[in-house]
Amino acid sequence: MPYRKVMYRLYPNATQTERLETMRGLHQRLYNTALEERIRVYQETGKGLSFADQCKVLTQWRRISAGLASLNARKGLSFADQCKVLTQWRRISAGLASLNAQSEQVTLKRLHLAFQAFFRRVKNGDTPGFPRFKSLRRYPGWGYKTHGDGWRLHAGENSVHGKLYLQGVGHIPMRGRARTTGTPVTCEILHKAGKWYASVTLEIETIQRERGTAIGAFDWGLTDFLTLATPMGIETVANPRRLKNQLAELKRLGQEVSRKIRMAQERTGRKKGFPVSVSLRHAISHLARLHAKVARQRQDFLHQTSAGLVKRFGAIGTESLTVQNMVRSGGVRKKGLNREIYAASPAAFLNMTRTKAEEAGSWYEEAPTREIKPTQRCHGPCGPQCGPCGPQCGCGQLRRRRRGRSNPRNAVMGHAAHNVGHAAHNVDAGSCRTRRKRSRTGSTSVRTAVPPVAEMKTRLWCCCVG
Repeated sequence: MPYRKVMYRLYPNATQTERLETMRGLHQRLYNTALEERIRVYQETGKGLSFADQCKVLTQWRRISAGLASLNARKGLSFADQCKVLTQWRRISAGLASLNAQSEQVTLKRLHLAFQAFFRRVKNGDTPGFPRFKSLRRYPGWGYKTHGDGWRLHAGENSVHGKLYLQGVGHIPMRGRARTTGTPVTCEILHKAGKWYASVTLEIETIQRERGTAIGAFDWGLTDFLTLATPMGIETVANPRRLKNQLAELKRLGQEVSRKIRMAQERTGRKKGFPVSVSLRHAISHLARLHAKVARQRQDFLHQTSAGLVKRFGAIGTESLTVQNMVRSGGVRKKGLNREIYAASPAAFLNMTRTKAEEAGSWYEEAPTREIKPTQRCHGPCGPQCGPCGPQCGCGQLRRRRRGRSNPRNAVMGHAAHNVGHAAHNVDAGSCRTRRKRSRTGSTSVRTAVPPVAEMKTRLWCCCVG
């Protein structure tokens, strides 16, 4: 069954806030202790721990202070072992015993996933990125894996606002709403920029998303966030540039934080472990809140834009993007461009559009950029220099772009289409050609069924533009 995430803002009182901070600190120490045990066991035995081993160890931790002494002869600890030790820890530690046992297992599961990702990166030859010990400032929160065990959601009508019950904390008022109601499954308690949130996973019966009947393709960019190619012509979606609008203020706040940290270091003579003043704490909080605001604005824009595309179009084409390659080279000369690429979040936008198209039952295709070369291919109408077939050919031939043009209007093709609009046309045609080519070989990248009418219109549009 499909799942949905809904984020609620929590409003705990002073006593509840203190208890939440204590619980976050206990989970942070549990995470670091489990990481330390994995490292120690590997150094002593040459073997690592699995998730099941650590669950067993977790149970033993809750029983005796010796902890892992009885398991050293096993030549390595698994996740199950650490879960057993956790039970021993809970018996000797009043703090761990006060936490929900399943929430502690979720913390161990996060460590297990971190090691799985580490081994996967090593196997693939990427930068390993060994799991790190996390300070309390870097530890966002904890989770629960079963509704009714340690937490319970008491939402209002249509899942709007309500209260959240947490074991050891009580009922916390919350605000928020779910677009689609469902059955609560899991919950994560998050602490971000001085505020508390509850991220609840809902299991829903069906997904109802409106689907359009038009056909179009888009090309992502920075000058314009999107350039749409439709049978009616070229359209653009402006790039809001949320980060650039707040960059001066972010720079000022960052300099203020750096100055206060430097003053504290000079005053105490220590580069680390110096006491944090109230002024420094407020400056860090102000900077974090502004970063969170920019992130929320970006997320809202991406969701609204992707939902608008799916609501309007029944068949969507675009080019596949590899953001890592786009920002690979750089240095100081390309720092601003790389920052703008990251701020626009093209990968997240394509993922949102793909997911929403699947839910709506629309056709979605990402054409291979290196094969179709959308900015260098003729889509017509073009000039006489395009080829022998005339000014209205749309022949799809490759033409080398003129050098020395940073963002030319596509004079190489002999018409006044901007390169991005030119690419959008060719992405539309290229994605359709890719679909026909793959269908002949028996494979397809189409994720969902397309209505017959939309399929027919798509093929007609492909014939017109490519």
